[in-house]
Amino acid sequence: MAENKTKETAASVNDFIESFANTEQKKKDSYELIEVMREVTGFEPKMWGPSIIGFGSYHYKYASGHEGDAPLVGFSPRKTAISLYVFTGLDEHEDILENLGKFRKGKACIYVKNNADIDLEELKKIMNHTIEFLKRTYE
Repeated sequence: MAENKTKETAASVNDFIESFANTEQKKKDSYELIEVMREVTGFEPKMWGPSIIGFGSYHYKYASGHEGDAPLVGFSPRKTAISLYVFTGLDEHEDILENLGKFRKGKACIYVKNNADIDLEELKKIMNHTIEFLKRTYE
């Protein structure tokens, strides 16, 4: 079975933001997201793999036998959008996205151009919902 490439590392979160976020706005939004996610989770930011900033962790094990660790929530200031890893991706959780604002949805993440496009209080609610779901499902 393939090994999970996205693991917690000792790399510097600040160094990553300064070198990877391609605009000053994306850097500003990244630091703001760190504060929001730190407040919601109570965890300090850690690098997961080369490009994800994650908070906390959980251990998952699928019916297929694949297992690993992943951050409870996280984000990455990618070139075209900020990827927010704060959503389960499950159809039954779609309703929690109603009041978030302007975003695109991937399989299990949300893409935003910048923080001004979304309601950060709604983002906090989504994160709390996701964390509760992950703890209930995997612990």
